[in-house]
Parts: sequence; C-alpha cells; structure tokens
Amino acid sequence: MKDLLLIRDEIDKVDSEITALYLKRMQLTSEVAEYKIQTGKKVFDKERERDKLQRLSALVPGSFLKHGIRELFEHIMSISRKRQYQLLTEHGMEEPNEFEQVDKIDAQGSRIVFQGVEGAYAHIAMNEYFGGGMDGAALDSFHVDSWREAMEAIQSGEADYAVLPIENSTAGVVAENYDLLMEYDNYIVGEQIIPIRHCLLGQQDAELSDITSVYSHPQALAQCDRYLQQHEEWDCAREGNTAVAACKVKRSGKKHKAAIASELTAQLYGLKVLEENIQDNSENSTRFIIVTNRKIFLKGAQKMSICLEIKHQSGSLYHALSHIIYNDLNMNFIQSRPLKDREGTNWQYRFFIDFKGNLNESAVANALRGLAEECETMRVLGNY
Repeated sequence: MKDLLLIRDEIDKVDSEITALYLKRMQLTSEVAEYKIQTGKKVFDKERERDKLQRLSALVPGSFLKHGIRELFEHIMSISRKRQYQLLTEHGMEEPNEFEQVDKIDAQGSRIVFQGVEGAYAHIAMNEYFGGGMDGAALDSFHVDSWREAMEAIQSGEADYAVLPIENSTAGVVAENYDLLMEYDNYIVGEQIIPIRHCLLGQQDAELSDITSVYSHPQALAQCDRYLQQHEEWDCAREGNTAVAACKVKRSGKKHKAAIASELTAQLYGLKVLEENIQDNSENSTRFIIVTNRKIFLKGAQKMSICLEIKHQSGSLYHALSHIIYNDLNMNFIQSRPLKDREGTNWQYRFFIDFKGNLNESAVANALRGLAEECETMRVLGNY
C-alpha cells in the first residue's frame, strides 16, 4: 500500500498538469474568440458541445466516471464561453442596448394609476415615490379595481406609470404581479418600500367587543394571521384592497363590521382605530414597483430584474446562474413561477432574478449576452 503523503504528492503533480492544460485551453479559447469576432460566428454552438460531450464521456468506463467527465467538461466549456463573451465586449461588440437612460423619473406631465382607492397602501407608495407633484401640486392619478387593469392602463397609454405591490416581508411575493410582468410589455423603472402598519378599523361608536366580521385584502389578512387567530369567532372576508374594505365598512354603518387597513385610511374615511399594529411582524413592509410601457432606466440605477426560461433538464439553472457569478454580480433574489401560459409545460417554471448592476456596465452586458444566447428565453424587466 502506498504511503498517503506519496499519493498526495502525485495528486499535486497531476493538479499542476491540469492547471497548465487549463491555461493552454483558455489561450486557445481566446483564439477562438478572435476568429468569431472576425467572422461574426455565434459563441454558443449547442450541437458541437453536445457531440463533444458524448465523445468525451465515451472515453471513460462506468456510469459514475462518465457522468463526472461530462460534468467537468460542461463546466470547462461554460467558463470558455464566458471568456469569449468578455472578449467580444472588450472589442466593442456589445449587444445593442434597447433601453434609454433618463436623468429622473417624476410626476411632471405624467398620469399615474394604482389599484384600490385613496388610502390604499399602493396610494401611499405612489405618494412616497412621486411626492406631491411639481410645485406642491396634487399628483395626476387615478385608481382601478385590479392589478391587471393597472397594467392595461399603462400599456394602452391611458397612464404613464403604475404602482404595483410585488413582495411583502411577511407574506412573500405577490405572484399574480410577476405573471403580469411577463404577460404585458411593460418595464420596472423604480421601487418604493413602505412599512405596513395594519390597524383594525370600525365605526366611531364601535368597540372591539362589537366586532364579528372583518374585511381586508388577502395579503393583509395573511399578514395579521396571529392576531386573527386570537379572535377565531370573527368571520374574515376578502376584498380587493384594504381601502376598499374600509369603504365597505364605512358605508355599512354597522358596529359589528371592521376592516384591516392603515391609520391613514381611518383618517380618510372617518373610521375609528380599534387596535393598531396588529400585523404579525413589527418590521412588516411591502415593496412596490413603478412600472411603465417605455424602455427606460434611471441614471445610476443599481438593480437589475430579469426573467429566464431554461431547458427542463439537470444543471440548466446552475449554468444560467453562473453567468451572474462569473461576472461578479451579486444576486439578491430568485423566484420561480409555473409556465402556465402554454400547454405541455406542467411542472416547468420560469425564473425571476434580481441582481445588482447597471445596463451601462460591461459585467452586466456580458451576463445578459450569455443568458440571452444560452437560455430558452431571457427578458430584461427593468433596471432601477
């Protein structure tokens, strides 16, 4: 039996040889990139890579080693492609940027749509993001009943911007709005995070002991789940919006009815705060996105949002994410949604990803180029 130290010495020698061969291969990769720059040939040659992986795996015995050699060379070829994308960018061969850079996004001359009615959290987020308009004037805004109607309003040109909730720190993502981002040709240009302080609102002459029915948006009910469990005798009903629920309670004039909404909503509709801060998480907050139908991004924007569809096979997501990793970009969010808009795709998903970066940065351009070439589809949802 060989001594362990001798075996390790031999491994070190082999690793040194592999490293030297790796450097040689990357040099050849650079030469391939030069050829492709001159000829305009695409970096990703799917058929050649598939054939090569089959040939290489045939050179080794046993299923374990075959799988290992395939995985090794998949990774090597992936690194080689990423280097070629970098060289294309260094030679000034960036993909055309379809997005226009703007200096600011404000309410001057713009119409803004939000879902719900005045006092809704989307209404609050709109005012936080856009302020009171130019010279203290009121914002030119209107409200609709559904998130879909808001997306349709900006796509049709009836509104310039829409304010939509996308994620809550307690209840998670607003899945419907992720689906709408793919259904409509609209883009994210900003975001606003607001603290959510839910209150139980009732008639001015009501007391907590009078309440038997509570109305609110499903997300708000979910965010107050622990509080509501303490009052299991209450009937909870879903409404399209927290402020809509408050309006319903106000119009009813019934002391036994209450709504979960904000303190501002209570002030707007003349309701009484029966209990405040009833949300499960004291740091509860919701992230709203500002959406438009124009391909624009704010100068200095530092968040990218994209959507990917990849092959439904082992390693596809790993290889897609490696474009973000190898360009030293910090991914801070990933969410999957079913491909429910086409037949034959049960249990297949698209992925929504956020990472730090700006469309003017070469690292972002490299990553987007690689993702566009190697994924089934890749769409930039916004830079903000």
